[in-house]
Amino acid sequence: MKYFPLFHNTADLRVLIVGAGEVATRKTELMLKTDATITVVAPWQCDSMLGYVNEERVTLHSREFNPADLTGQQLVFVATDDHQLNCDISTLCKAANIPVNVVDSTELCSFITPSIVDRDPLVVALSSGGSAPVLLRLLRQKLEALLPARLADLARLSDSFRDKVKQRFSSVNQRRHFWEQVLEGDIAETALRGELDSAAQQIEDRLASNADMPAGCVYLVGAGPGDPELLTFKALRLMQKADVVVYDRLVSAEILELVRRDAEKIYVGKKASLHSVPQDQINQLLVDLARAGKRVVRLKGGDPYIFGRGGEEVQSLLEAGISFDVVPGITAAAGAAAYAGIPLTHRDHAQSVTLATAHLKDDSVDLDWPALAKTNQTLVFYMGLTALPVICRELQQHGLAADTQIALVQSATTAKQQVVTGTLRDIEARAAEANLLPPALIIVGGVVSLYQTFNAGRLGAQQ
Repeated sequence: MKYFPLFHNTADLRVLIVGAGEVATRKTELMLKTDATITVVAPWQCDSMLGYVNEERVTLHSREFNPADLTGQQLVFVATDDHQLNCDISTLCKAANIPVNVVDSTELCSFITPSIVDRDPLVVALSSGGSAPVLLRLLRQKLEALLPARLADLARLSDSFRDKVKQRFSSVNQRRHFWEQVLEGDIAETALRGELDSAAQQIEDRLASNADMPAGCVYLVGAGPGDPELLTFKALRLMQKADVVVYDRLVSAEILELVRRDAEKIYVGKKASLHSVPQDQINQLLVDLARAGKRVVRLKGGDPYIFGRGGEEVQSLLEAGISFDVVPGITAAAGAAAYAGIPLTHRDHAQSVTLATAHLKDDSVDLDWPALAKTNQTLVFYMGLTALPVICRELQQHGLAADTQIALVQSATTAKQQVVTGTLRDIEARAAEANLLPPALIIVGGVVSLYQTFNAGRLGAQQ
């Protein structure tokens, strides 16, 4: 992040604007929305700037810039057509540790101004760091259309009740849940219709009621195979509402970025043959957090009920009397196959799909090999890379030909995705040559023969 966004208190801010043409006037108009004290220095002024001077909204020094003009200033905008003057002022400001913005000269700026969607006191600021101004404009247009004009009224109404809500609810979680009920329900709709008195009375009534806040609960949420764009809307909504997020190793950093910033994040990651937190401790953690009144999201790679141990966690929640819900996610088999260009079913190659884990609860690989080693089906092994020699040996011993096609998909659906194909005879050597590491998915069957053709024609193919 090259430019870090900040919201500056403008109550006592002193701002200098050098230049008084139309560009400088636009910066002035932006600052006139704040409480800052504005001084303009320029030998010539356009009509719009003179209008603000005549209204006594800015102080004008109608002359050339002097370095002494920087004395006491806390923010400087430079908008002249004299490049050397712009460079000189930028150098002076940086030497004096005064933030400076030189219009249309990013290299001379110590700060840049964002594109703003103004619903004061709610302000949305967008920036591309000067790299994509057209994209920025399009995003702002979308946000302007999405955010109701009366959102400012709703924000001010909420602010007027902050102290009362603090008095009514002692914990941060209780207050957050209360405001979510207000802002996501009928009260907010009433305020956005302009019926502020009615909305205020509804808030008063809700505060006066003796109804307790909802007890803690747990949401088992499937995070999908890695690409954040594969999250469901419901998953994203719950991630933004969680008090605590319990996540594992298969949840990508990009997906964690979408979790609410102030939510507590607890890592309980696992990898092959190494469990940093035993499953029974994870189960108890979920129960304890919910009993403490927390809204818990158990974020799992793929789908919670497909080799995600979601069933074990639900059993513990049921025994403890904890309310829960399960949000399905795109399982790794579907994600890996789609992004690798390998269809899981195809009338010419496979009429069924079998999903299997290469590690059972006791870390064995004791599977029903005769049932797995059948033709005209696709096999998908989860968590199977370390067991690859066993898989290849057992499938051949139970009837599959040595030239049966097999694919290994590492870090499926992410920018690091890597696909290695081969046969049951040679895939071990190919995997070693490619230095594949978990997490990786194994796909076995005739559908793998379509990999090169299907992947080459796919938009955004990673291989």
